Amino acid sequence: MSDTPAPGTGRTGVWFVGARGSVATTAVAGAAAVAAGVVPPTGMVAELAEFTAAGLPAVDRLVFGGHDVTDVPLPKRAEQLAAGGVLPPALLPVVAGALEAADREIRPGARPEPDRPQRETAAALTEDIASFRDRHGLDQVVVVDVSSTEPPATPHPAHESLVALEEALGRTPGVLPPSSLYAYAALLADCGHVGFTPSPGLRLPALRELAGIQGLPHAGSDGKTGETLVRTALGPMFAHRALRVRSWSGTNLLGGGDGATLADPEAALSKNTSKRSGLTAMLGDRVEGLTHIDYVPSMGEVKTAWDHIAFEGFLGTGMTLQFTWQGVDSALAAPLVLDLARFLARAREHGAAGPQEQLAFFFKDPVRAEGSPAEHRLVTQFEALTAWYAGAGR
Repeated sequence: MSDTPAPGTGRTGVWFVGARGSVATTAVAGAAAVAAGVVPPTGMVAELAEFTAAGLPAVDRLVFGGHDVTDVPLPKRAEQLAAGGVLPPALLPVVAGALEAADREIRPGARPEPDRPQRETAAALTEDIASFRDRHGLDQVVVVDVSSTEPPATPHPAHESLVALEEALGRTPGVLPPSSLYAYAALLADCGHVGFTPSPGLRLPALRELAGIQGLPHAGSDGKTGETLVRTALGPMFAHRALRVRSWSGTNLLGGGDGATLADPEAALSKNTSKRSGLTAMLGDRVEGLTHIDYVPSMGEVKTAWDHIAFEGFLGTGMTLQFTWQGVDSALAAPLVLDLARFLARAREHGAAGPQEQLAFFFKDPVRAEGSPAEHRLVTQFEALTAWYAGAGR
C-alpha cells in the first residue's frame, strides 16, 4: 500500500528557492514551533484576529521543500542560527524532526551551464516541484524566492514577450537571470509565486504574460521587514500634516549572507532602488538623500538602520527626526514568508490570478496591475489586505 496521501488533504506546499538559507531555515523551524504550541505566533500577520475567518491554510498543514545550491543540512544551519542568536537553542530538539523532513525535500538548484539551454534546466526544476506536490498529495504549492539578491536584469529582447522567450530558451544560454528561471519553472509547475527579494524574478513582461495565461497569482517584490517598514509608516505622517520633507537619508549596517551579497554594488543597486521607491511615491522626487548599505561581518544576523530626516514646518522652520532600527533580519522575515505563502494560497483558492495587490503590505516595491497606482502607505495597505481577505472568507 502506498504511503502517499490522497489529493485534497487540505495541505499546502511551500517550495523555497534558497531553501537552506537563513530565512527559509527560520521559517521551517518557526512553523514547527508554532504548530507544536511551544511558542506564540508573534510577528505572524496571518494569525491576527482580522484574519481568523479568512480561510487561510493552517500552519500545521504546510509542507516544506525547495531548491538550493548549497548542501549544508537544515539541522546544521539551524544550529548556526542558534549560535548567532536567531533561534533559541532550547527550541532545536523540538523542531529537529521538521527540519530533517524539510531537508529531505530539498533538491539541487540551478547552476550556470553555458552550453545547456535553459529550457532543459527549467524542465528539471519544474519536475522537482511537481514531484514534491504529487509525493505528498498537496492541494497546491506556493513557490517563495528567498535566495540571494541579484543585480538588475540585463535587458534582453526575449524578456518582452512569451513567444520570444519560448524561442530563445531552447537555443540561447543565459536568457533568464536565475530568479526568473526559477519563477518560470514555478509557473510551468502550476504554482503561485512570491518574490521576497528585489531580484527580477517574475517581473519580466514575458513571465507576467505567462502567469496571466496560466491563471496563477503572484506577489512581490522585496519583503518589507525593517527600515522601509518604518518609512512607510512615517512617510504619510509628514504628508498628512503638510510638513515638507527636504531630505531622507539612511545607513544600513548588516552582516550574514545578505550583507555579503549586498557588498556587491550591482546587487545593492536592486535593493536600494526598491528601498527608495516608497519614499518617492509618498513624498515625491524632491526629497534628497541616499540609502547606504555597508557590510559588517562581525554583526552576523543583526541589522542596524539609522535614518536622518530633515523637514520644514510653518514659516520654513527647519526640524529633524532620527530613528534607529535594530533587528534580526531572518526572525523578521520568516513569519512574513509564512504569511505570504498562506495568503497567496488562499487567493488562488478564491480564484485570484495575476498580481495580488492586496499583498502590497508586505513589500517595499509591490507589483501591481498595469496602470494601477502605487500604494505605499502602511495603514492603507493593511486596510486593503484585511478588506480583501474578509471577502475571501465569505
